[in-house]
Amino acid sequence: MQVASLRRYTLTEGKENGIEVIDCDNGKLRFLLNVSKACDVMQMYHAGENLSFISKNGFEKRELAFSRRFEGGMVYTCGLDNVGGRKGFEPHGTLHNIPAEIVRAELTDKEIVVEAIVRDTNLAVKNLVLRRKITSLVGTSCVTIEDTLTNEGFSLENYALLYHVNIGYPMLDEGARIVADIAFCEPRTPHAESEWKTRYAVEEPTVGAEECCYFLKFNKPEIALENAKNGKRFVLSYSGDTLPCFVEWKSAASGLYVVGFEPATTRA
Repeated sequence: MQVASLRRYTLTEGKENGIEVIDCDNGKLRFLLNVSKACDVMQMYHAGENLSFISKNGFEKRELAFSRRFEGGMVYTCGLDNVGGRKGFEPHGTLHNIPAEIVRAELTDKEIVVEAIVRDTNLAVKNLVLRRKITSLVGTSCVTIEDTLTNEGFSLENYALLYHVNIGYPMLDEGARIVADIAFCEPRTPHAESEWKTRYAVEEPTVGAEECCYFLKFNKPEIALENAKNGKRFVLSYSGDTLPCFVEWKSAASGLYVVGFEPATTRA
C-alpha cells in the first residue's frame, strides 16, 4: 500500500450519499470508479493533478432529469437505447444509471484489475449484458477499459454506445490544443461552423459561450489534448473498428469549461 492501493467505500455527503466507489491508485495515476453508475470513471488524477471534468451538478445518486444529473466525470458511458438526442428517449441513454455488479477487484504487485457486469434488461425482450474489465499497471500513466457487449436474449436487439470522455481544468486550460491525425471534420451546427478556425484550440472561459460539436474521422483512432502549461499530454486511443464514429465536444463557457472526446457506434 506504500506503492499502490485499491479501496472500496461508500460516500455519505449530500447528493453523493450512497454512491459506492472503488478508489484505484497505481502510484502515478489515481482513478475513482462509480460502482453505482455502471462502473464508470468518476474522476482521474495524474501525479495528484485532476484530469477530468466535473459539472456543477456534481455526483448524484438520485434519478433526476439528465440536465440536472449529468456530472461529466472522466468516462460516462452512453447507451444502450440511445446516444445524443432521440425523441422519446432519455438524452445519452440509461446505461450509466445502472449499478454494476463487481466480480473482481484486485491489486497485485504488478497491476490493478476491476471486473464488472452491467445488465440492461426489460421484462418483455431486452437482455443486454456489458462485461467491463478495467486494468492499470502499477507505476504507469495508463488505464485500459475493455468492454464486451453480449445479447443474452432470444431476439435481435438494436443498440448504440458512446464513451463520453471529459477533460477539465487544470488539464484543460487556455492555450491547450487538440491533436490528432484527422482525415475529416464536419461541424454539427452553424455556430460550430462559425468557430471553425478554433475547432482544435482551447480558449479562456467566457460567460455564456455556446458549445461546439464536430464529427471527426481519423486515419488512426487516437486523439490527444496537449497542455504546454503543465507539460502533460492526455491521449485517448480506442478500437476504431467497433467505434467508427467520433464527436468532439468543446465548451468554453464559464462553469461549463470542458472538452469531450466521444468515440461511438453511431453519430449522436
